[in-house]
Amino acid sequence: MTISIIGSGSWGTAIAIMLAENGHNVRLWSYSQTECESLVTHKENRQFLPGFKIPINVEHTTDLPSCALADVIVCALPSFAVRTTMGQLAAFVKDGQVILNISKGLENDSLLTLSAVLHEELPNCDIAVMSGPSHAEEVANKIPTTNVVASENKDTAQFIQDVFMNPYFRVYTHADVLGVELGGSLKNVIALCAGISDGLGFGDNTKAALMTRGIYEITRLGVAMGANAETFGGLSGIGDLIVTCTSMHSRNRRAGILIGQGKTPDQVREEIKMVIEGINTCKAAKFLADKMGVEMPIISQAYSVLFENKPPREATLSLMNRDKRHESEAGFLMV
Repeated sequence: MTISIIGSGSWGTAIAIMLAENGHNVRLWSYSQTECESLVTHKENRQFLPGFKIPINVEHTTDLPSCALADVIVCALPSFAVRTTMGQLAAFVKDGQVILNISKGLENDSLLTLSAVLHEELPNCDIAVMSGPSHAEEVANKIPTTNVVASENKDTAQFIQDVFMNPYFRVYTHADVLGVELGGSLKNVIALCAGISDGLGFGDNTKAALMTRGIYEITRLGVAMGANAETFGGLSGIGDLIVTCTSMHSRNRRAGILIGQGKTPDQVREEIKMVIEGINTCKAAKFLADKMGVEMPIISQAYSVLFENKPPREATLSLMNRDKRHESEAGFLMV
């Protein structure tokens, strides 16, 4: 296969390495000419994925139209860049082109999932999404990993499954595109909260509570939007939540730790020097919850910390001092 990957961050680079080693011809697109030249020179992403050599059958480019000539086009962009960049590609792609979104996030202005954005910008394309517990560093290091690919077209999902699978990267198929995408997006906000908890010096009890109640919140919103509740118990839901809340590979958790230690979101962005999707997604998630009439107390308190300067300890007390209730009253199917 010929595969174009739009976005040469850590995840895009890791997927490029893996697909090239699967035997495919890979074209990796970079927004920055400087970054592209560095990749060509060193065959290594020294900024975002240092220590992993990029195979010679990965071509590097900043020419977006050339990426339209592919069996699969993979979107690995930050959420804020998806509409503009993929929209620029639209004039060059053929009808029925398979587009796979592996980015995780929501569009802040429209509150749309990224696949919905792609449907608007590339209405004649065959769009699928892939998500799951998958740190770029571990995939590049060939550590056993599982993901799930979701498409409304069963044949498309199975086609992508065949393209990606190898002895260390197992892919399942799914039909719930919305659920798979929401799980991968919203877990970043909960991971940010888990990091804040760590930064405040709280323990495993607190993190377990955040993860458990967090997946309830994600599921409530997902069901209200039309997703299947069972999806959030799978790889793109609880699976991705676990890995992102517990690992130092997670930039969202690392960002949360710094916020818990007293740094502002702007200071955190400057220190980490990578896109922190949990901060961006938190705003969209809060507005979505308000729009849908869905109670999401953890997301709401995270929003207050990130955008209203509420001290994290005060936000914690707000969560702990909520009215008493029965656990099942906030169950998966309750909105």
